[in-house]
Amino acid sequence: MEDKLNIKDSLLERFLKYVKIWSESDSQKADSGIMPSTSGQNEMASVLCAELKSLGLENVQTTEHCYTYGILPANGSAESSICLLAHIDTSEEVSGKNVNPKIHKNYSGGKIILCGAELDPQKDSALSLAAKNVETIITGDGTTLLGADDKAGVAEIVSCLEYLFIHSELKHPAIEVIFSPDEETGHGMDKVPLELLKSKCAYTVDGGHIGELETECFNAFRSDVVFKGNATHTGTARGTMVNAISMASSFVSNLPAGERPETTDGRQGFFAPISIEGSIEESKVSLLLRDFSADGMEKRKSTVELLAKAVSELFGGNAEVLHTQQYLNMKENLDKNPKVAERLISAYKASGIEPVFTPIRGGTDGSRLTEMGIPCPNIFTGGHNFHSRNEWASLDQMIKAVEVLVHLCCGEDFPQIIFCPN
Repeated sequence: MEDKLNIKDSLLERFLKYVKIWSESDSQKADSGIMPSTSGQNEMASVLCAELKSLGLENVQTTEHCYTYGILPANGSAESSICLLAHIDTSEEVSGKNVNPKIHKNYSGGKIILCGAELDPQKDSALSLAAKNVETIITGDGTTLLGADDKAGVAEIVSCLEYLFIHSELKHPAIEVIFSPDEETGHGMDKVPLELLKSKCAYTVDGGHIGELETECFNAFRSDVVFKGNATHTGTARGTMVNAISMASSFVSNLPAGERPETTDGRQGFFAPISIEGSIEESKVSLLLRDFSADGMEKRKSTVELLAKAVSELFGGNAEVLHTQQYLNMKENLDKNPKVAERLISAYKASGIEPVFTPIRGGTDGSRLTEMGIPCPNIFTGGHNFHSRNEWASLDQMIKAVEVLVHLCCGEDFPQIIFCPN
């Protein structure tokens, strides 16, 4: 097939444009019901609306809650429609303001020295492999994150749509797209416009290293523990003061040391304290509970309750625990709909990629969407070291993600194309 589009240049240009848009989300505002939680996400949505319209999508719109939707009409395929998703916000853990991307062409190894950050292939196996393959690497300048999570996914979806728009001879079903806000805050599917969505299956593009194909994730809960004490003058505190700060500190220090995010990997779950605040009279600890099994999650919730009770009784105060479900493991529902993953596996193999099934140590919008009855596995983006100043993306791997998406959209009539990154 004659290539009518320079995928490498157009994808790179698109990605660089996206990461420079400050669309960092705000979990505190999102938790209070404000959506989108930041105005920068509206700016990103506006850019995407214009692009989707230019690529022939119909019913393009951004909802009041900042979900950008559009549909590329079917052009001869009788297959059922599919939906592609990615999120437009970036993590607040590291600033996403004034991202200054750096391109490292034909990277062949050695440390990449940035301002306040350093990428070392000796400590990063994915980067070492990228050097072996002489890939083009994109980083920030070390003062911010890059934003590949998930602007790489957004750029790959739009580039796929552009390819199909230009190559109108490729038959495909109707393709819906949704670009969502506030995924990083855990609220990405709170206001999703299901009334617009016609597809019975969907695919998020929000993964990492090339080849990763994710069909399972954590069960996720947030636990808020409020300790109530008794404040008195510190000079006459003996026998009367009950310090809620001390209770909260004791609670956190007694969480299982071997079950923290920094001491676990693979299929191990964890307890993750994310904030502690308050005063002598009342202090609050918020933590994330993660486990791949439902039974394991129930045990973690019980551990939090028992530990909170033990600490409050030891200090002579009180404790209240509130568990809030965030998302559930998508494996069970995907197992009930095997053809959704099978189609994606075929697209990987058509692109010359052997799928690597890795559990997500986190969740995606697809996790929530699967709960809602629309099975939604996750595709790699070629991004690495998310939520950090050491974040990087491989342009070569991003191109392969676009190739997978084109094959996925064309279903059984896989086009005989191979995108060459060089």
